[in-house]
Amino acid sequence: MSLCIFFFFHLFLLLFLSNAQQNQQLSSFNISLSPWLPSQNRTLHSPNSKFTAGFFPASPTSQNLFTFSVWFSRVPRTANPLVWSAKTQVNSSGSLVITSKGELLLQGSTVNLNSSSNSSQLVLQDNGNLVFGSWESFDNPTNTILPAQNITHVRLRSNNGKFKFIAAQCLVLNENSTCDSNDQYYKIQSPFRSMDDDGKMTMESNSFLTSDYGDPRLRKLVLDDDGNLRIYSFYPEQGNKWVEVWRGIWEMCKIKGKCGANAICMPREEYNSTSCLCPSGFKPVQGGAEKGCTLKIPLSRNTIFIRLDYINYTSDGTVNQTNADNFTICESTCRRDPKCLGFGFKYDGSGYCARVLGTQLRYGLWSPGSETAMFVKVDQSESEASNFIGLTQVMQTSCPVNISLPPPPKDSNTTARNIAIICTLFAAELIAGVAFFWSFLKRYIKYRDMATTLGLELLPAGGPKRFSYAELKAATNDFSNLIGRGGFGDVYKGVLADNRVVAVKCLKNVTGGDAEFWAEVTIIARMHHLNLVRLWGFCAEKGQRILIYEYIPGGSLDKYLFRHRSVKLNGETDPDVGPTSQGKPALDWHMRYRIAMGVARAIAYLHEECLEWVLHCDIKPENILLGDDFCPKISDFGLAKLRKKEDMVTMSKRRGTPGYMAPEWITADPITSKADVFSFGMVLLELVSGVRNFEIHSSEVKSEEWYFPGWAFDKMFKEMRLDDILDSKIKEVYDSRVHFEFVNRMVMTAMWCLQERPEMRPTMGKVAKMLEGTAEITEPKKPTVFFLGEE
Repeated sequence: MSLCIFFFFHLFLLLFLSNAQQNQQLSSFNISLSPWLPSQNRTLHSPNSKFTAGFFPASPTSQNLFTFSVWFSRVPRTANPLVWSAKTQVNSSGSLVITSKGELLLQGSTVNLNSSSNSSQLVLQDNGNLVFGSWESFDNPTNTILPAQNITHVRLRSNNGKFKFIAAQCLVLNENSTCDSNDQYYKIQSPFRSMDDDGKMTMESNSFLTSDYGDPRLRKLVLDDDGNLRIYSFYPEQGNKWVEVWRGIWEMCKIKGKCGANAICMPREEYNSTSCLCPSGFKPVQGGAEKGCTLKIPLSRNTIFIRLDYINYTSDGTVNQTNADNFTICESTCRRDPKCLGFGFKYDGSGYCARVLGTQLRYGLWSPGSETAMFVKVDQSESEASNFIGLTQVMQTSCPVNISLPPPPKDSNTTARNIAIICTLFAAELIAGVAFFWSFLKRYIKYRDMATTLGLELLPAGGPKRFSYAELKAATNDFSNLIGRGGFGDVYKGVLADNRVVAVKCLKNVTGGDAEFWAEVTIIARMHHLNLVRLWGFCAEKGQRILIYEYIPGGSLDKYLFRHRSVKLNGETDPDVGPTSQGKPALDWHMRYRIAMGVARAIAYLHEECLEWVLHCDIKPENILLGDDFCPKISDFGLAKLRKKEDMVTMSKRRGTPGYMAPEWITADPITSKADVFSFGMVLLELVSGVRNFEIHSSEVKSEEWYFPGWAFDKMFKEMRLDDILDSKIKEVYDSRVHFEFVNRMVMTAMWCLQERPEMRPTMGKVAKMLEGTAEITEPKKPTVFFLGEE
């Protein structure tokens, strides 16, 4: 009996010791535990159990290769928990050893983690820092930075070894590049210092916050293999995923090395990925445009230039920037130089001319923020047209029609026979015409009743195309694809029978009869301007009033400027609207200025250049649409004639006061074009600030007395703090030397537009000149709310 008890006791002890060895958790690793083999399944834990260190499989499919790494304990291995790894992998026979001299060696490789610390133990601190004497993993990071880690003197390297983050402020392409080299593609003005668990990144002179700031989570700053710098937060409630809460570069094509020589990087899928294209005159080399492009026709002595709008290039040589008096001088200088591959030219009167010299064009990219037009040298025999055009391309507004007549018949002597034939045909036509006219008279009443029923007798000649309700119902799939709602009605996306994509607007609360409606629609359709949405047709049937516009794929300006909440459309969430404006590219300062100029010119056209004076009466970001090349287009113009003033006032009160409506809409003052000037001023101020005019900013004024234009005026003219007005999303890239002139014009012009009294506001024509810089802008009076008065 005692022998059995002794046997079972030793068996239990043996199993216990074996299990303890398989799952051994260490608080420190010292020489008494050396060597440490991958097969021992040991792990080193931080005191707070937040981090774990040990041998980690090099890949999910690898059984014999390991890296000595540090990872988040609570993050599953399938969700990439690694935050640091030794640079070299070891096999199953490798080991981590502490020598008698106090050296920490990773055997099985040539890596020496520490050779001079003379320490006795390896520990993992609560912040994830692996420490052995004076050696720390925080001083030797891989591609990841943790909260509380000092970023000042460290270098990050992407896992694929292609990209580097150096000097805590620059992203570069190659190993030995510096912040001032041609391989640098991202540089912030103030270097990074450290990040905290709440999502705040401290910089040398300022700081910024992530999109989920204030929510303590596991966070990490990572240099990804695509060359972008991102901050991730871990969300267990979303399926144990790392969610991107900040990124350094929005336009992925600005990351160098995406495409080969002579190729052009193009954004796709809302700027989250890229593709490579060859410009006109070039063809892909073997392997595709990602590997590069080459000339279709080798250059001869006679060359021409192909224009590429919104394209930037550098080269394997140099870029020689000079001043040229005009375009011809810049072009001829490049044509005479055999090393010149092309040149960039600005059409702003500055004389900017940049000649690209070398043997290959490099780092080509398409960007809507490009200020130059690129001209690439090709052989004179090249006939292919440019495949990159933009706003500077002359637009053809009419379709030429060539009419030719057949040659006259040869002379004939049979004159009598010809006269007889002509007379016979004339008599037959006359008889047929009389017969048809008599038939028409007999059925006149029937035709008149039918025309009255269909409304055909009121259709103006030469007006827009009339669509039937059935055509529009089929085009919009029974009005199922709702893309927007507004004060004038709902908008649906549709595809016509000729495959044109259109926006179908179903009007509501329209006053007047059919004759008045068609007359107004005809006037709207005759308004042609680059910055106005084209009206293609209408429908007036079964009590419906519907307008058919061209479809603008970019969406409205508000989706690029503001943060939105979810909006329900037919019981489902609008796919373009989310908790933030993420997914839409951030508009840079040059693009916002171009949008402001385009909108101002369009409104001036409606006020001063149309055959009939037109007020918009609803200028706001939702009615400003952006095309593929970010060309602004105003929608809903001319519809105010179909609504009563009382309806407009009621609609504006639903949006809140003050808003985009001028004070005269709710007073006894007459409505003039100055009402649109006020609305444009509010939109202009929102373009600069990036927030809604009714969102209260930091201020000591009571909320019921707070007024957005007044607040902006105090910041601009009293406190001299223009930076407080600027959009925080792109405030980081604001350069006072480059952007101050036109941003200052935008703010001062907005202040004049937002004056309380209509007679104090400028006309839209003068507003456009003030923005262009051709009209002097004096210091404005502080805008006030009419019922509050001036402070």
